[in-house]
Amino acid sequence: MEASLFFRRICLLWLALLAGLTLFGQDRKPAVYEPKIGQKGKDVVWVPTPTELVDKMLELAEVKAEDFVIDLGSGDGRTVISAARLGAKAEGVEFNHDMIVLSRENARREGVSDKVEFIEGDMFEADLSHATVITLFLLPGLNIKLRPKLLELRPGTRVVSNTFTMNDWVPDSTVTTPENWNSWNTAFMWIIPARVDGLWKSSDSEISFSQKYQIVGGLLTRDGRSYPVDNGRIRGNQISFMVDGSRYSGEIDGDLIKGTVEVPKEGTKAEFTAKRLASRP
Repeated sequence: MEASLFFRRICLLWLALLAGLTLFGQDRKPAVYEPKIGQKGKDVVWVPTPTELVDKMLELAEVKAEDFVIDLGSGDGRTVISAARLGAKAEGVEFNHDMIVLSRENARREGVSDKVEFIEGDMFEADLSHATVITLFLLPGLNIKLRPKLLELRPGTRVVSNTFTMNDWVPDSTVTTPENWNSWNTAFMWIIPARVDGLWKSSDSEISFSQKYQIVGGLLTRDGRSYPVDNGRIRGNQISFMVDGSRYSGEIDGDLIKGTVEVPKEGTKAEFTAKRLASRP
């Protein structure tokens, strides 16, 4: 009888101990991941973009509700979440699993989980085709490595970088933030240009365009005479250039340009259409 009583007491003691451990576990909250500035990542160390510059980058890209923003190397999710607050759909691509978990929690806390997605993976392998805006904070060498992939995006897609440039690809716009003048305070934006390099035919001339990113040159040939293409520039699907005092402007739609030609000294303006005959190899 005494042995039976002893056994029952031991069982009760174990049950009490297990119950206590269960309650203790319920009272403890899981530790929140806290990233450290300068911590090593796959391609770069993590340094957060200041809030002021995040806002300025999105303002520079004119992010609206109809946009889809992709942040490459999204870290704690601050740029993605800020874009969602503007009404845009947004996606972060991040290699660090803990950062992904933290970003999702930050988005939940900010009430924008329905507008954002965080993808764990390599930014060089990410599908960017649905983006209208790309944001990044990478070193120059990584920007250059990404550049061919960015140039394949739809014309008009905006690419905004914190601090670092694209080497010889001159930005379309640059802004700084005086609020954090002693920190990361400069943003550069490029607008993916349509491609026009090659030979085009209009009703009265042929134009051989040469193109380096958004800058356009070349020759227009009419009635056996050739004239240089000056001040040529592409902004997304829009093109403008000067030839012999005439100002051409139009919209590029694949192998077709439709627009107008103005002759200021004569005060005339006429429709202009050109069709691509061949692309430059």
